[in-house]
Amino acid sequence: MISPEETRRRRYLEAMGITRWEPRDQIEPELTETTTDVATIPVSSVVVNPDWETLQRTVAACTLCGLQKTRKQTVFGVGNRSAQWMFVGEAPGADEDAKGEPFVGRAGQLLNAMIFAMGLKREDVYIANVLKCRPPNNRDPQPNEVECCEPYLLRQIEMIGPKLIVALGRHAAHSLLKTEAPLARLRGQRLNYHGTPLIVTYHPAYLLRSPGEKRKAWDDLCMAQRIAQSP
Repeated sequence: MISPEETRRRRYLEAMGITRWEPRDQIEPELTETTTDVATIPVSSVVVNPDWETLQRTVAACTLCGLQKTRKQTVFGVGNRSAQWMFVGEAPGADEDAKGEPFVGRAGQLLNAMIFAMGLKREDVYIANVLKCRPPNNRDPQPNEVECCEPYLLRQIEMIGPKLIVALGRHAAHSLLKTEAPLARLRGQRLNYHGTPLIVTYHPAYLLRSPGEKRKAWDDLCMAQRIAQSP
């Protein structure tokens, strides 16, 4: 009998246009305790190399988690598809949902300034979110939403091949790292996300509310710069 997890996995694979592999001697394989959940499977291991346009169309048509009922449009990501730097936020807000681009409001302006302070431009980096759709009333992402959306982000990371990822804010860090550790404990460390170095810093929206923390955010970015410049 097929488990609910396997049913959800097959539904995701079908939505992505993925060819499902099954052992020849097992028509309906059952999950075992060692089976990896779909949210932790890199898309490259099961999909036949979808290009950017194919992936973007798939995201735009996605209905896996139900957020399509309240979104205006998906927010896929923006920037240099060969970037060394990738910034990942939590989820689109109202401005992003309206424009279809991440970090376009006041927080986005501050993020642009942070990027410029490192000698880069917005066009030099790639910016995305854990979720591609805005949650209603900007609530926190739910675990099933992160689970459904993460393979899209993994495929973006694989195609970009950044030298590092910067997680913007507590919620993005928790979603990416599958942890509930406080932001203070996550900052200042070289962490790892599916083989890519990851640095955690404050979300620009938080820095707008707490400008005294900008010094700490700059320290985080300086650490990220050292990693990006390392061989």
